[in-house]
Order: sequence, then structure tokens, then C-alpha cells
Amino acid sequence: MPTTLFVETHDHVAHVVLRTGSKGNPLGPDFWRELPETFDALSADVRVRAVVLSADGPHFTYGLDLPKMMGELGPMLQGGLADTRTQLQATIHRLQRSVTSIAVCRKPVVAAVHGICLGGGIDVITACDVRVASRDVKLGVREVKVAMVADLGTLQRLSRIVGEGHARELALTGRDLDAERALRIGLVNDVFDDKDAAVAAARAIAQEIANNPPLVVEGVKDVMNDRVRAQDDAGLRYVALHNSAFLPSVDLGEAFGAFAEKRPPRFQGK
Repeated sequence: MPTTLFVETHDHVAHVVLRTGSKGNPLGPDFWRELPETFDALSADVRVRAVVLSADGPHFTYGLDLPKMMGELGPMLQGGLADTRTQLQATIHRLQRSVTSIAVCRKPVVAAVHGICLGGGIDVITACDVRVASRDVKLGVREVKVAMVADLGTLQRLSRIVGEGHARELALTGRDLDAERALRIGLVNDVFDDKDAAVAAARAIAQEIANNPPLVVEGVKDVMNDRVRAQDDAGLRYVALHNSAFLPSVDLGEAFGAFAEKRPPRFQGK
């Protein structure tokens, strides 16, 4: 039974709802396991022709659920020798495949984003084909703020959506952006007054897609994906190798400590 992703299908449109039961829909182990299971199943389901992705609650997602993920990631982030680094690399590849299941899903995916959407949430929505948002949205590539190189797809996909300059600014500063700027730079296609209106708009787009010949729609997505598939795969492999070598650091420990103590971090470049 699902615990984070819930699916309802009507008129050939599957609506996937993120609902973790925790404030801010943090992305923990259950989410990363259910994400590829859900999208692989939708990709193979001939009844489904398009997918909507949205979230329950006041926010789309705060991003990675660090407390729950630390049970798995914690020992790998302490440094270690080749065996520990190899385990970390394998874990990054597994999480990457979870996000990539959206990008390679044969059915187009339309995201309706509202409230806060940070970190891993940006990985998720940039893997979607189309994004719309509510006016209260706040988006951010926050990994740099916690001494991490984003490694689940944002650095591969964001620049194609918003352009190289905007993508580098967002990834290097960790700055948040509001709905107005997200629309202006093309991160979202349209902005709506509230969450319900954004979800309704996403459903309307998905329904319009679903009304077209399904095999042709799948062909369009496949051909457009083919232009960038090798580039994305290479980039994901490289960042997994990079982070398995460099993610464990003094600065990472300082970022976690500062977060727990609710103080500004003091990074040393170590």
C-alpha cells in the first residue's frame, strides 16, 4: 500500500498526489521507493495517457527528509574508505533513478506546484514535462546552502528550462524565487491564484494531451527526450562520482550542526 504517493485515474489522466502525512511533505525513504514504482506502473498502463503531479497540504515539499534519511546516509557522510564511498555512489544512483522515472515515463507529466518547493522538490518538478504554479509558490535550489552539490537531476535539467545564466545563479546562490520570477524565466508555464486553480489548470493541460493520439504523444516525448538523454545520463553519472568523493566534508557537518542549532553556518572550505 502506498504511504506517500496516491493515484486516481479519470478519463485517461492519472493524478498522482504527494501526501506524506508530515508538515511540508518531506521526502523520505518511502517516497524514494514509491516514486519509481508509481511512475513505472503509469508508464506501462495503457489506460493512462497523461499524468498530473501535485501535493496535499500547504506546501509541495520542503525537500529531502534529512532526519529519516540520515539513518541510511549518515554513515556514508562521515568520510571512510573505498567501500563507504562505493555505497554512497550506489545510493546516489538509486535516488537519481527514482527522479528519472518521471522524465522517462512514456506519459507526459504536468506538475502543479504550490507553497514551498525546495531541494529535492526541484529535482522532481524539473523532471516533469510541464509545470504550473500557484501565486504563493517559493522555489529554491537550496543544496549549496547545506554544503551539497545537487545530484538528483536539477543541475542536468534546470538550465534547459530556464537558461544557463538563471540556472547557475539559482544553483550557486541557493536563492529562492517567487511565482513572478519563476514565470518570467520559464520555470513554470503559468501562475494561478491558488493551489486549487493550479491543479485544475494542470488537469486541463493533461486532459488536452490525453485527447490526442496516445502513441503519437508518447512518440513526441520520446523523440524530445532522445535529444538530451545521453547528456543527462553522463551528467548524472559524473555528479554521483563527484559527490561520492567530495560530499563527506567538514562543511557538511557544519551545515547540519547549524541547522540543528538554528544558527548561521560557518563554512571553512574543508
